[in-house]
Amino acid sequence: MLVLERREAPVAHVDLALSDLTDPGRLSIGAEGALDLWAFPVRVAAEACLLVDAAEVVVAASPGCEALLGIDPQFAVGRALVGGVLQLLDFGAVVAPLPPWEADKIPPRLAAKTGGLARGLMRVAGPGGAPRTVDAISVPLRENAPTSPVVGSLTFCALVR
Repeated sequence: MLVLERREAPVAHVDLALSDLTDPGRLSIGAEGALDLWAFPVRVAAEACLLVDAAEVVVAASPGCEALLGIDPQFAVGRALVGGVLQLLDFGAVVAPLPPWEADKIPPRLAAKTGGLARGLMRVAGPGGAPRTVDAISVPLRENAPTSPVVGSLTFCALVR
């Protein structure tokens, strides 16, 4: 006799959490909010990642952004993500700026606006202005609770070859 037992397959699950991370350059002790908690880890990350607030202003950029996206992390802070830091390009055969209605669909903006994970391809002007295609994965950031308003997004980028 054959007995079948139904078991649920394990689901991949990732929790991002920070504990006891403080910025040595910070004068006050403790974090003021979600963006403050993530700013220091982003600033020191080797991977290309961007921390953007709800107004789409760059709060922090990693050193990896310079090699991948052609942006100076220190220059990026305090500037608008689209038009100020990222120069988005159309995927057409002719290299042209991405129209504004298409720029609304990039992962950092979608994650902040919808409150959900977002992933997609972006074509950007990379180092020296050369077009580059990157795979971007963005997660919305909230204060304290899952039902809190979105205060920004954290985006990781990787070169598409």
